[in-house]
Amino acid sequence: MPKLEQVKLAVIGGSGLYNIEALTDVKEYKIKTPFGDPSDAIVVGTLANQRVGFLPRHGRGHRVLPTEVNARANIFALKTLGVERILSISACGSLREEYAPRHIVIPDQLFDRTRGRALTFFGNGIVAHIGLADPFCPHFSELVYAAVKQTGATVHKGATLVTVEGPRFSTKAESKLFRQWGMGIIGMTAIPEANLAREAEICYTCMAHVTDYDVWHVEEEPVTVTMVIERLLANVDVSKQALVNLVPTLPAERHCACEHALRDALITDRAVIPARVKRELAPLIGKYLPVAPVKKAGAKKTIRQKTK
Repeated sequence: MPKLEQVKLAVIGGSGLYNIEALTDVKEYKIKTPFGDPSDAIVVGTLANQRVGFLPRHGRGHRVLPTEVNARANIFALKTLGVERILSISACGSLREEYAPRHIVIPDQLFDRTRGRALTFFGNGIVAHIGLADPFCPHFSELVYAAVKQTGATVHKGATLVTVEGPRFSTKAESKLFRQWGMGIIGMTAIPEANLAREAEICYTCMAHVTDYDVWHVEEEPVTVTMVIERLLANVDVSKQALVNLVPTLPAERHCACEHALRDALITDRAVIPARVKRELAPLIGKYLPVAPVKKAGAKKTIRQKTK
């Protein structure tokens, strides 16, 4: 594996984004983590004089189910590269008339309807209670909204994204209930990415591309895979241009709470946290819990007694 470089911005999304014409000096990194392998190799290239990482959430060729995405490995691998901001680019269904297909939504809230996903890096002797009142970084979201708006695409700021387990689409009863609850869009992957990014002290936001009206809109045909792919691919150029617009606007320093999210979240007595766990989670907690270097075993001295 090549020596890891420092990358401040990463994009989790489809592999079509690799083909940004302005992307140069491209390298690939296969990173091992304590949580297993990421969805795929991380592609890093230069865009607007900044190194940007790209990770296909479902693997190249879209071979990983939403439930099978190893989000812990994905976020941990990006953290080891030094990533400070993650832009999630994903398809979503609309639960509101005003969010029409091919529109883009920058959500500001999340509602979790998943089941059985690994939602945290912690456990095994260390406990952290992270704050997630605002699951998407407000500062980063503003910059992404402005970058998309600059493309001329129709973009909406602020909506609640309900994350469902998948891989199936909604029943009509579910879709109608989500609307009654006040949900704005529906997807399958923001949970646990948002949780884990916050635990990793990474700013996280989502550029959600509306591909359908889920199944609640009686005048529209039911959602299909073909529909989702066609409309998502139609917006690939918007995603690319928005990213080109975004990169030069990113400030060198962050001024949001994401950067210190773990500072007051670790509750476990430092004295009882297993050393192995400290070492494994060092990229996440190292600045709060310094890890002592492992001592190498030296040669044992043997004292021989002389016999008379």
